[in-house]
Amino acid sequence: MVKITTTYEGGLRCAATHGPSGTTLLTDAPVDNQGKGESFSPTDLVATALGACMMTIMGIVAERHAIDLVGMEAETVKEMTQTPPRRIASLRTRLTIPLPPDHPKRALLEQAALTCPVHKSLHPEIDAAIDFVWRG
Repeated sequence: MVKITTTYEGGLRCAATHGPSGTTLLTDAPVDNQGKGESFSPTDLVATALGACMMTIMGIVAERHAIDLVGMEAETVKEMTQTPPRRIASLRTRLTIPLPPDHPKRALLEQAALTCPVHKSLHPEIDAAIDFVWRG
């Protein structure tokens, strides 16, 4: 169990504190939803969590097999619905892996990304396509 405490600071800004570490992050409402857009929006954090989660799970598997993934990148493009209710419509992610396309553990690493808890927690109506780009 992890406790995160979030405080509304006014002006559509919140401060969230991660209980175990004490690290704090800020969120702002996006410009297209009455905010200033000066930080991640709550839905931006969902997009961030998706890419970070996939890379973390891949990293766990890679460490078991002595594979170096330093420099791997995730780019997630978030799109919101255009009609109410406002929600995430798509989270399309491109994972760029610094290994050659013929790497012997390619299938294992791709499967690891697909088992990430954030990806598994997304509503099935969200287009959460993943594109793996192997560049080694």
